[in-house]
Amino acid sequence: MPEHTAAPTPKREHGPSGQAPPAAAARPTGALVTVLLGGLTATTPLAMDMYLPSLPQVTRSLHAPAVTVQLTLTACMAGLALGQLVVGPMSDRWGRRRPLLTGLAVYLAATALCAVAPDARSLIALRLVQGLAGAAGVVIARAVVRDLYDGVAMARFFSTLMLISGAAPIVAPLIGGQILRVTDWRGVFVVLTAVGAVLTGLVWLRLPETLPSAERHGGGVGQALRSMRGLLADLPFTGYMLAGGFAFSALFAYVSASPFVVQEIYGASPQTFSLLFGLNSVGLVAAGQINGKVLVGRVSLDKVLATGLTVIVLAATALLLMSAGVFGETGLVPVAAALFVLMSAMGITLPNAQTLALLRTRHAAGSASALLGTSSFLVGAVASPLVGVAGEHTAVPMAVVQLTGSLVAAACFVVMCRPWNTRATARAGSEGDEN
Repeated sequence: MPEHTAAPTPKREHGPSGQAPPAAAARPTGALVTVLLGGLTATTPLAMDMYLPSLPQVTRSLHAPAVTVQLTLTACMAGLALGQLVVGPMSDRWGRRRPLLTGLAVYLAATALCAVAPDARSLIALRLVQGLAGAAGVVIARAVVRDLYDGVAMARFFSTLMLISGAAPIVAPLIGGQILRVTDWRGVFVVLTAVGAVLTGLVWLRLPETLPSAERHGGGVGQALRSMRGLLADLPFTGYMLAGGFAFSALFAYVSASPFVVQEIYGASPQTFSLLFGLNSVGLVAAGQINGKVLVGRVSLDKVLATGLTVIVLAATALLLMSAGVFGETGLVPVAAALFVLMSAMGITLPNAQTLALLRTRHAAGSASALLGTSSFLVGAVASPLVGVAGEHTAVPMAVVQLTGSLVAAACFVVMCRPWNTRATARAGSEGDEN
């Protein structure tokens, strides 16, 4: 639905009886809740990005090829995708806190065991469990935002979360690179375990329930599947979901391949890679803040999303041309510049795709959030091994995956969302809410 119809204030929905939720179930807002939700969404980039500088070291330590070690990323992403399908509907039925705390506890145990994994196969299995459990933080954080906000306010809050969770990719590789100065890759998982323990404690103590009992949905797996089927039947919702998911594949191709591209192809140190990765994350965060502070409320969310997708396509095209040698031998600087542009465009693409999708559902926010997250992480899990099919010494597969993903994302946006027909989009969204 068009964003100008939404009120830029925290929402206060009513239960089936038409009465407002009781004060005990009051929905909190404020800096602390913002920080906690940002921390939950940062769980994934922390688990991924702090580990990235050590990938070449893991290949040597576990005597495994690069493509096998990249499967540790794939397994984590697959777990995040599948876990959200389970945790999202659970949070609609039982509330947000119980599934969240259970998932965080399992995540802690899996992360600690990763530090003592004896071989690549064990590490892949543990990363799968880590992803399955870590899905709770990602999916429930989005559902809590939908509990608290609507419309333009929700778009702005997602941009604020981008600032907080975006700090994780900036800091995590830097920390990972410094950890490797004093220990090996196993120490990275020890630090991740400590960070997860602190976040779990804060959530236990300070994050209240945001979904009142009157607004929860009964039923089991069948009800959850019917809810998801109703969401997928809304063509624009599915279009925004796929546009965000395939755009995310371009980002994850970068996450998965950049340690080898920067360190193995261009000979950079783990510390240099960490600095470049952090710089790209600064671009993503800055673009997200421009989106939330300047663009949202002034420019159509569909127009901003279209601009972001266009920039990603152009940057991926430039990377492919440079990787294929069309411009002759290129150094690290132009490649890093193209990656910076691509990552920065993610800062306006991903939050707006999520907002436009969530605006189309007033109920079952957990299920909607699960579908959004699952689509992104499944596509990301497929992208991860593809970037390594030609070995460690060419960036062409990374660029091909990025360009393909961004083109498919743009096609889904244009064909399924029909952004030029806002009246039809609003009507479809209303019908989806009624369903």
